[in-house]
Amino acid sequence: MTVSVRPEATQIAVLEGRNLIEHFVSRPADDVAQIHGNIYLGKVQNVLPGMEAAFVDISTPKNAVLYRGDVHLDADDIEQGGNARIEQILKPKQTIICQVTKNPIAHKGARLTQEVSLPGRFVVLIPNSSTYGISKRLADDERKRLRSILDKVKPPQHGVIVRTAAEGVTSEEISADVRRLLSQWEQIEQLAAKVQAPALLYREPDMAVRVIREEFNDDYRGIIIDDEALFADVREYVSNISPALADRVQHYDRSVEPLSIFERHHVHEQLHKALDRKVWLPSGGSLIIEHTEALTVIDVNTGKNVGSSSLEETVFRNNLEAAVEIAKQLRLRDIGGIIVIDFIDMEIKSNRDEVIKVFRDGLARDKTRTQVFDISELGLVEMTRKRIGEGLLESFADQCPECEGRGIRIDADLLK
Repeated sequence: MTVSVRPEATQIAVLEGRNLIEHFVSRPADDVAQIHGNIYLGKVQNVLPGMEAAFVDISTPKNAVLYRGDVHLDADDIEQGGNARIEQILKPKQTIICQVTKNPIAHKGARLTQEVSLPGRFVVLIPNSSTYGISKRLADDERKRLRSILDKVKPPQHGVIVRTAAEGVTSEEISADVRRLLSQWEQIEQLAAKVQAPALLYREPDMAVRVIREEFNDDYRGIIIDDEALFADVREYVSNISPALADRVQHYDRSVEPLSIFERHHVHEQLHKALDRKVWLPSGGSLIIEHTEALTVIDVNTGKNVGSSSLEETVFRNNLEAAVEIAKQLRLRDIGGIIVIDFIDMEIKSNRDEVIKVFRDGLARDKTRTQVFDISELGLVEMTRKRIGEGLLESFADQCPECEGRGIRIDADLLK
């Protein structure tokens, strides 16, 4: 993991070998827009039964939306219990503690939930919940060991989820993480009792600390940071939560190094390729990635790949390469929402099944939740990938003021 700090932005690049697999960027102005994970004391503005949603003022330019499925209620207080409609649970001017689950994007306000979660290094605390869980990515033996620890450290009135990062850690480390999160929640509750809605109760930490909290584990050879102050902060943070990994946090002294940290690790050239709409495949085929407000479309082409045997075999091999590359590009570009992939038509069903299998295997390494459907009769794959941030392209680009993002100019003279 390499971290480049500049006055205009902080960037984090995650590399496997020399290959860029994830990229994060944060600007000082992003603190207003990037509110995912923040906890607010919100004030309900209006409730729309027809949409099964409420709009909540959390002091952002646009009211946030809270859907019925994300409303937390005490069934004892409602006659209809779990079947209660949203207008029976929430009323205008009511104040609620809520957390942002999706940043505001374009003209859409933030999305909220009343089921607050506080992520730690090894566990996630779910206040006022009976949630009890352990990451499914862990082996059965490890899950059994962690379950015995969780039985001892779980607070009776709160839920706890053990994260993948807890693999191999001691009972004392997990217990300390739970205590720290309980203290954090008590501070949030105390603040909520004193302030007037709408108000911010808890802000997610800086992006560098947030990414390291979510990502950094024993699989990483190290973190290299080119800013001395951030290096000191991260080194202290890692020393507190994972002392064994503290030595892997390194400082890159740009005053004595001839190249910037991103030049040294070939990040910039890979970012340029990741911002291009065209991606070349190893055998000469290509992908065309197009974004619209409604969805992202990915077109697979054979291009220069003419194969050496039959047309079906050439198309099949090209689609296999495309499936592997698309899984990488979705993660690197952080593409979210609805995605439609136009693979080249294959006649043999077993080939279609193999392409989907390879694609799903590639997506398995992506921590962001995805849902993929089989190839349709038209050769299309429909899928969704949870949208959290704005995406790589949006973080580096502004909409063209001339065409407003359409990529064309209307000849106004012909319309006169």
